[in-house]
Amino acid sequence: MPSFLLLEAICVFLFPTVPPSLPLQEVHVSRETIGKISAASKMMQCSAAVDVLFLLDGSHSVGKRSFESSKHFAITVCDALDISPERVRVGVFQFSSTPHLEFPLDSFATRQEVKVKIKRMVFKGGSTETGLALKYLLRNGFPGGRNASVPQILIVVTDGKSQGHVALPAKQLKERGITVFAVGVRFPRWEELQALASEPREQHMLFAEQVEDATNGLFSTLGSTAICTVAPPACRVEPHPCERKMLETVRERDGSVLCWRGSPQTNAVLASRCPFYSWRRVFLSHSTTCYRTTCPGPCDSQPCQNGGTCVPEGLDEYHCICLLAFGGDANCAPKLSLECRIDILFLLDSSAGTTLEGFLRAKAFVKRFVQAVLDEDSQARVGVAYYSRELVVAVPVGEYQDVPGLMRSLDSIPFSGGATLTGSALWQVAEHGFGSATRTGQDRPHRAVVLLTDARSQDKVAGLARHARAQQLLLLGVGSEAVQVELEEITGSPKHVIVYANPQDLFHQIPKLQRKLCSQQRPGCQAQSLDLVFMLDASASVGPENFAHMQSFVRSCVLRFDVNPDVTQVGLVVYGSQVQTAFGLDTHHTRAAVLRAMSQAPYLGGAGSAGTALLHIHDKVMTVQRGARPGVPKAVVVLTGGQGAEDASVPAQKLRNNGISVLVVGMGPVLREALRRLAGPRDSLIHVAAYRDLKYHQDALIDWICGGEWEITPFRAASMYILTRSAALRVC
Repeated sequence: MPSFLLLEAICVFLFPTVPPSLPLQEVHVSRETIGKISAASKMMQCSAAVDVLFLLDGSHSVGKRSFESSKHFAITVCDALDISPERVRVGVFQFSSTPHLEFPLDSFATRQEVKVKIKRMVFKGGSTETGLALKYLLRNGFPGGRNASVPQILIVVTDGKSQGHVALPAKQLKERGITVFAVGVRFPRWEELQALASEPREQHMLFAEQVEDATNGLFSTLGSTAICTVAPPACRVEPHPCERKMLETVRERDGSVLCWRGSPQTNAVLASRCPFYSWRRVFLSHSTTCYRTTCPGPCDSQPCQNGGTCVPEGLDEYHCICLLAFGGDANCAPKLSLECRIDILFLLDSSAGTTLEGFLRAKAFVKRFVQAVLDEDSQARVGVAYYSRELVVAVPVGEYQDVPGLMRSLDSIPFSGGATLTGSALWQVAEHGFGSATRTGQDRPHRAVVLLTDARSQDKVAGLARHARAQQLLLLGVGSEAVQVELEEITGSPKHVIVYANPQDLFHQIPKLQRKLCSQQRPGCQAQSLDLVFMLDASASVGPENFAHMQSFVRSCVLRFDVNPDVTQVGLVVYGSQVQTAFGLDTHHTRAAVLRAMSQAPYLGGAGSAGTALLHIHDKVMTVQRGARPGVPKAVVVLTGGQGAEDASVPAQKLRNNGISVLVVGMGPVLREALRRLAGPRDSLIHVAAYRDLKYHQDALIDWICGGEWEITPFRAASMYILTRSAALRVC
């Protein structure tokens, strides 16, 4: 029997074609930076005298779909070229088995003509003879070009799978001073592109199917080599880590199968195990550096306040994604409120000294203030006047139908120019700025004049300002440092002056102005963000009468806060026979609603556990799901007689460890030891001898919460504080 040769069973499996949309060059940067790269590519322009020749691979290995991607890339590059006979000239070759000139560099004089011709190119197919195309250019030069009198740029767009050698002709082209960009398409063979590209190669290798990134990379290189200036001066070329991938077919042994082979010794067929192989398509990758241009974006100035996320929209626009409580303003500024009864007259300097720019900025400030603080429930009324030599009351106080109507009136106020007679304007405001039919006695609201100026007065202001203040007008001044001294003289106090550092900083002063307007009538927390929960002992040890004293005390405290979802949120928990959330932080959005709900809080009776109530607050009240705001200071005020507080020290510390301050108000002639433990190791509490004396400790509690800026940092273990009858003593 004839001999049998060894037979190997080889089964070949090819994975399905990898989706062509898979990125084969990835720049490893943040999404924000990718957006900036994309935006910068739309800003780039080249107007130098330069010849640009595209060499587009039209072979079967590229395919029609990727050939269309090559055309799209070429068209996108042309969008940034100032195409004309004197400046940028563009020509195109298509190559496959042979090179084919689509049009020479001197064919078209406009960008639109070039783009139309590229769009109409027809895919030819054939083998990939990149080397033949390069040799053609070596023999004949750039068709229609200006030879070496201007820079020459060759942009080769190919998958890098040439049937011939490319390294030598590419080297010879580069030695003639031609800048060669190697641009991959489909699944490029990067080592061949590397042989094509000019030095430094990282800056001359791109991937066409990520068109905005490739365009940015190409013009970043041209700009850095001074061939042409392509981006605004504020833009910068920066290195970024990136990764290039290449699709390869590899053979892997997957096991063995039963097969038969002949044996020359026995002249027989023997069974044996033969190896089993499969072929797999895998991506091989290597890390490199890409150079891309980024330009300052609209989010660089961090316009979104209070933890908002800035999302750029194109080159100049953006929008803010705000935290839940700060959605009332485009930049996530808090939605304030003027719940105090006050008439406000904004007095705008419209003189030549403040300039047209300063006058428009002052009008914008008033518009933003009105949008931020006025709503249908506001007790405040607003008017607007302007002056140079004479005072003009453009919008009498309160004489507008709605906020949009007030905004339209503001838009129509003209710039006057002329002398800056601030003293005269103040006298006229005092005499008739608020109209002749002002209410008198207790029915008359407070009146305030907010002066906005950046120019020193050309008349005397001290005596006329005193006359205005004598008419019971609150004078507030808003201006730059240049007029700070004069504003203090006008208002009578440095506390009544708001100074801003730069034009943008002016708009950050709106909450401060709101506080100054209302704090004259009711000291307290105005426009300070806070999540505040009161916890009342409603057990039998307190009794219904004393529980009513606590309700009254809490209601009085709430009157000192600006309650709305963007500033102070208030919740109430009562405990006795059970623990009950009377209302959560996000239940009531106005002070009036909170006051009504406080009055309706139930007295429970029974035995109370302060520890259980504190755990209830930790788990079910001070949570994001129940309205607590990330990044906003948080406090729990515990009012108790002390019975049932034996188990409260550990839960209280758990709250403090999560950045929630716990303030203890303990009632009774004798201070219970359990309350000392609840207040922490430093005896941090207010001791009130009798429930009816709570009212005498309201200022101490409010001063502690509102004294200066809030100093409790969220998500940090909070310090405790000793509060005595006479003062709020801070202990670090």
